[in-house]
Amino acid sequence: MFSYLLPCRAGQRIISIPTPPLDRLHPPPFSLPLRPPADAASAVPTMANSLRLYLTCIRNTLEAAMCLQNFPCQEVERHNKPEVELKTSPELLLNPIVDEQCISRCFSVLICRNEAEKCLIETSINSIRISMKVKQADELENILAKKFLRFLSMRAEAFQVLRRKPVQGYDISFLITNYHCEDMHKHKLIDFIVQFMEDIDKEISELKLSVNTRGRLVATEFLKQFI
Repeated sequence: MFSYLLPCRAGQRIISIPTPPLDRLHPPPFSLPLRPPADAASAVPTMANSLRLYLTCIRNTLEAAMCLQNFPCQEVERHNKPEVELKTSPELLLNPIVDEQCISRCFSVLICRNEAEKCLIETSINSIRISMKVKQADELENILAKKFLRFLSMRAEAFQVLRRKPVQGYDISFLITNYHCEDMHKHKLIDFIVQFMEDIDKEISELKLSVNTRGRLVATEFLKQFI
């Protein structure tokens, strides 16, 4: 058995202490306690988590902004127009925000998930306009999103709160007035907007998968004649 010498403070005596076996002093590398790898979900937010945070931010903003009341138009007598569309009375537009270049004032809230996905919420005293930009990763998704959203816009009457023409720079827009809040439940309107934003990506992904599957089958049948 190996031993090593240590000086003792009391009386400066030399004592011998047996050493443990070598395998305890220098265990093999594979027996060392390794730190478990960090979970990817905890280290970097996943796509699902980022989408949840994005939708939660939009929901909270809508709950704060959707406090609408009846207000007659100041330009035309005996008319009631959505002020968020007219923008003739700046005092009736809410949430004033000065842009970065200080060129003009915009009365809106812009919520971005990334460069390709964002939501613009414009508020006023009697109406609110919500514009969305849908994620389009490639040319196929661009075509599918354009066709699908145009299909919905042509049936705007069925949705009641959907605009036929979206705001410039966005793919689809909703217009909610005080009459909608009087006829419908406020939380149901917010649930509809959030659910629509959550489902639109799924619908486009399913359409893209269907197109790719159909194209693969067509190409297979077409190339069979050359075999």
